[in-house]
Amino acid sequence: MLAVADASPVRRVELNGRAPTTAEMAFLAQVNYGHFTSMQVRDGCVRGFGLHLDRLAMATRELFGSELDLERTRGWIRQVLDGRPASLRVTVFSTALDRSKPEGVTPADVLVAASPARIGRASPLRLQSVVYARDLPHIKHVGTFSLFHYLRQARLAGFDDVLFRTRGGEYSEGSTWNIGFWDGQNVIWPTAPALPGVTRNLLDEGLQAAGIRIVSRPVTAAELPALRSAFVMNAGWVGPQIECIDEFRLSVDPQLDEILGAAYESRPWEKV
Repeated sequence: MLAVADASPVRRVELNGRAPTTAEMAFLAQVNYGHFTSMQVRDGCVRGFGLHLDRLAMATRELFGSELDLERTRGWIRQVLDGRPASLRVTVFSTALDRSKPEGVTPADVLVAASPARIGRASPLRLQSVVYARDLPHIKHVGTFSLFHYLRQARLAGFDDVLFRTRGGEYSEGSTWNIGFWDGQNVIWPTAPALPGVTRNLLDEGLQAAGIRIVSRPVTAAELPALRSAFVMNAGWVGPQIECIDEFRLSVDPQLDEILGAAYESRPWEKV
């Protein structure tokens, strides 16, 4: 199910293993250059934890030209956990970044925030599609202004969320999630540029292990009549299904929920 944030405050926030200063938090807010990953933690474990670390290391290398110390990062993550289920966000930025020389190699700072575990949305989504593409779509970066702006516009128009499409009409990804399609036999991943989500990668593994055929190809509005259903996935959640994309209605298939749920839950939990 799509994770839905509750109103509970963040339980604990640490920067490089200690309490952050006001100036350090202000730097992140003002410069707004960095990347992050989000995950659901249960009993000190995360599905796909190694993939989350790989994502952080790759993006740090690309954005700052430096190597992220993964063992220290792992230790800082453990430090903020208190044994309770949690929604965890790890943000990498750099207080050493010189805005006049952004091409320099910069050491990374790691901000870890633990919040109460999120609940999931079970009811199907109504999506409004808009033409938009994120900068560096392969990176989960902190530049989220447009994501929330288009989400707000979709809500004002009476929809639940927003689905992005390219100028050529190919569906790519949603505001904070990946999308998949189902034709009754195959799972179809759209090939337009999008973030390669950890949950989608895990689902990929589980579907292949279960013998479900996966097809990657462009998907446009013209092809929706040939596709039975569609679904979303984000940090630690698979689903819900999609009721409609703009004016086109899709089927909500209970069997698909079972297939996706079994495939995802077959992936092992990894110790943080």
